[in-house]
Amino acid sequence: MPSDDLFAAEGKVIVEAQKLLDDGRFADIGDRTLYEGLLKDYQKLLRTTRRLMRLSDRNEEQLNALSKEQKEANTVIAKHNKELDALATKLSKYLSPQIYHSIFTGAQNVEIASSRKKLTIFFSDIMNFTETTDRLESEDLTNLLNRYLTEMTNIALEYGATIDKYIGDAIMVFFGDPQSKGVKEDACACVRMALAMLRRLSELHTEWLELGATEPFHLRMGINTGYVTVGNFGGDERMDYTIIGSCVNATARLEFHADTDSILIGHETYALVKDEVDVEEREPIKVKGFAEPVRCYKVLGLYEDLEREGSVIREEQDGFKLLLDLKKRERAEAIEALQAIIERLKQ
Repeated sequence: MPSDDLFAAEGKVIVEAQKLLDDGRFADIGDRTLYEGLLKDYQKLLRTTRRLMRLSDRNEEQLNALSKEQKEANTVIAKHNKELDALATKLSKYLSPQIYHSIFTGAQNVEIASSRKKLTIFFSDIMNFTETTDRLESEDLTNLLNRYLTEMTNIALEYGATIDKYIGDAIMVFFGDPQSKGVKEDACACVRMALAMLRRLSELHTEWLELGATEPFHLRMGINTGYVTVGNFGGDERMDYTIIGSCVNATARLEFHADTDSILIGHETYALVKDEVDVEEREPIKVKGFAEPVRCYKVLGLYEDLEREGSVIREEQDGFKLLLDLKKRERAEAIEALQAIIERLKQ
């Protein structure tokens, strides 16, 4: 309803009041003067109220217009946000999730910068991949390789690895940056990841053979722990978040010297995981840039898995630690050794 219609009753009151004055209904001049004053105040108040109502109406119209514009603006912003989310999702496929998260949360700047950190590095490579490419059609090879990389990537992410890059059929990841659970925990997670990859590869072998593959992929894996330089390398227009250093080269050499479908780890990694991982020391390998041959160990498995299989007995308490590897020592010999220890304790 227009605001003027709201004051129709007040308008009638004024007309009737003015009529009383015009008809000379007030005999006393004092009463007439007082009545005229009240009528003028009432008229003034009514005019003021009408102005305020008209002002209120205009403000309401402006607010309604702004509300409509705001809704249209919100629709445009929501559309742009949806497009940005879709673009960010596509871009995330080209970045390791940890790197993507640190950049998009502002924890890490996109600039040329690096730092020194102790990381555990992992390399894997498909053996005789070049010969495999010669035997397979391009489409079959692409499907096989993408399936393999997808499976290995899922496992790497599950264990918290930062995926550095794919180099053809090779995979390079590291633990300890940008997120770290501690140097020892990172090294253990890396070895556990590698063992999980080998288990999954064994399952894939079965699938591939059932699909007609005659020679499924086989891997070599290398793991090493040490200080590297990690950060953004490249130029202002194009950069990679990666690691460099002699430890990286040593890891690649460990991978190269690993047996088929096995893991070779460096000495520092061994020192960090030895309480959880059973290993077999191998001949040291020569690595360019290292004055001395690099000590290395073949991973045999996790002690917790070997215990379940019955090949290892472990017992650890405060001031007491026992590790009995029944693959390396006969039961009778182990019992004899333990009895000798008991006799010494009785003395």
